[in-house]
Amino acid sequence: MKIAYFDCFSGISGDMTVAAFLDAGLSMRVLSRELARLKVGGYELAARKVKRGEIVGTKFDVTVKGHGHAHRSLKDILALIDGSGLNKNVKRTAGEIFEAIGKAEAKVHGVRKISSVSFHELGHIDSIVDIVGAAIALDELGIERACASAVTLGRTLTESGHGILPIPGPASLEMLKGVPVRISGIDAELVTPTGAGILKAVCRNFGEAPQMAVSSIGYGAGSRDLKDMPNMLRVLIGENKELFKEDSIVVVEANIDDMSPIAFEHLFERLFSEGALDAHVTNIYMKKTRPAFKLTVLVAEALLKKICSVIFKETPTIGVRYYAARRFKLDRKVVKAKTSHGDVAVKVSAGPGGILTVSPEYESCSRLAKQKKVSFKTIYESARTAARI
Repeated sequence: MKIAYFDCFSGISGDMTVAAFLDAGLSMRVLSRELARLKVGGYELAARKVKRGEIVGTKFDVTVKGHGHAHRSLKDILALIDGSGLNKNVKRTAGEIFEAIGKAEAKVHGVRKISSVSFHELGHIDSIVDIVGAAIALDELGIERACASAVTLGRTLTESGHGILPIPGPASLEMLKGVPVRISGIDAELVTPTGAGILKAVCRNFGEAPQMAVSSIGYGAGSRDLKDMPNMLRVLIGENKELFKEDSIVVVEANIDDMSPIAFEHLFERLFSEGALDAHVTNIYMKKTRPAFKLTVLVAEALLKKICSVIFKETPTIGVRYYAARRFKLDRKVVKAKTSHGDVAVKVSAGPGGILTVSPEYESCSRLAKQKKVSFKTIYESARTAARI
């Protein structure tokens, strides 16, 4: 799987995105050819090498001839894209970016009908070219998955078609809900609505870079040369080389020194019924060498508060601690292994090299052993052998 990772250490905009892809290997000739299918004239494209701080990257410019600053509604822009000669992948991606921006603009400006949202700066030819150009780049480079880092934003005021607006812009912030961001003290608009729309529409997740073998790196330059940091968007492109699946979980812990061990069975039942992924208890010694238990629960972040509520309700602890963790995991499924004694449910986990673990389910083995009046070990080993065949 080919991946693009947006490293937004200095924000993101539409022209920076296209520039980064050009710097990473997108052909300017191909970009120009595909943009011509949009059937919008009156502009010229240019790309040149520039330096921002101590880093050299590509600056992408769209020069509009004459009056290219018409206001267009979201409906008009989507019709323009749909009626073009662009392929369906580019049309879909560009449409999703504009729709993400349209929804945000409608919410912050109190417009009920999203299709009627009138774009000011985003209705200009250069903004349309930037967004469609980003969609073309993703398609031409064969990007199958996009993700991004945490996003750095600036802090200032700017004049727009809606009057004076605070930066980060209301629409940009609306689109970045749920995304890890850092509002810096840099007096500049680091994230434009176009850039935020691209992240909102095409990125599946945000945070650390995924496992990948990087094949190319592109630096897309912004218009301003900031004194505090290189005004660049960095894009890493490569193949996903995951040996295992990876995700994020939360580890919840509590030290308990005044609870009867027999109550843990009920606690575990409650935790698992509320969605805990796993739970276990470890014997520990607390201050003054007092024996106690350390409860550890693995849980998805969305269920953290629910699991903590169960712990407070079912144990005498007065505090829990939690922290995020990354984990690798194998693909797993439950299959029926056909043995000479009957079928047994077996959990099978697989990785790149094929089957790695085979674990017959206890209840299934126990039930069959009792029915056939044979040992548990006989059923268990037969099921393991049958599942590997």
